[in-house]
Amino acid sequence: MTTQSTGLLARGEPGLRPCTPRGIITLLDETGIDLDGARAVVIGRSELVGRPMAQLLVNRNATVTIAHSHTADLPAVAREADVLVVAMGRQEAVDDAFVAPGATVIDVGIHRTPAGLRGDVAFAEVAPIAGAITPVPGGVGPMTIETLLRNTLDAARLQAGLPPSDA
Repeated sequence: MTTQSTGLLARGEPGLRPCTPRGIITLLDETGIDLDGARAVVIGRSELVGRPMAQLLVNRNATVTIAHSHTADLPAVAREADVLVVAMGRQEAVDDAFVAPGATVIDVGIHRTPAGLRGDVAFAEVAPIAGAITPVPGGVGPMTIETLLRNTLDAARLQAGLPPSDA
């Protein structure tokens, strides 16, 4: 994320987007999750995932709350979400107390453990409550890779004086 691409994102103008947030938007679009008017909570405020994710959700007409480790009563804030994006960097920190019934849960985290890869969401606890949930591995990761390829093509388009494929 350059200053220019961050500015274009903030203004809602076409440009390169961070791979993981752009991949999540593609995933939500392809699975038919309607963001227009949805309440979205992003847990995480990093410059590469949390903040651009929030902006992309706002650009899709979601009402967005950015939450983090210092948010008062984080589980209560998270339970307000129709769409919950978790990018907090803490293994299985989000459990069933954070999720409203039927919510879409996007787990951005990835942690290597002796038992295998784990996310920021306690999948076994949350899956029965969520309307949809991304697994770790196999959820957001492949979308990030796909978006890296799309961004490479878009960078070439921009160098040629053409607009990117989408915002």
